[in-house]
Amino acid sequence: MTYVIAQPCIDVMDRACVEECPVDCIYEGARSLYIHPDECVDCGACEPVCPVEAIYYEDDLPEQFGPYLRDNEEFFTQVLPGREEPLDSPGGAAKLGAIGADTPLVAGHPAG
Repeated sequence: MTYVIAQPCIDVMDRACVEECPVDCIYEGARSLYIHPDECVDCGACEPVCPVEAIYYEDDLPEQFGPYLRDNEEFFTQVLPGREEPLDSPGGAAKLGAIGADTPLVAGHPAG
């Protein structure tokens, strides 16, 4: 199981969750943040600090945000625009910095 960042984060990216995460598993795309499902230790520290309530435990993800579960995983497993290979599991977001790419679901979301 893992935590998921859903639609309310798009174009907000407050980063309070990044500061709170003890294992550095929240990565920054161009328009949204993404939680690495294999690096997340399910501590829940990120959820209460999100000002837009975009973070959910996988089992508590509202139905309307269901596609974001797979979307978070695809950020790491798929080749995205501007990248030649999947990100996979780099072992920490801080050493990479902003990725500058998003999944098609996030990239196709109307600008807010």
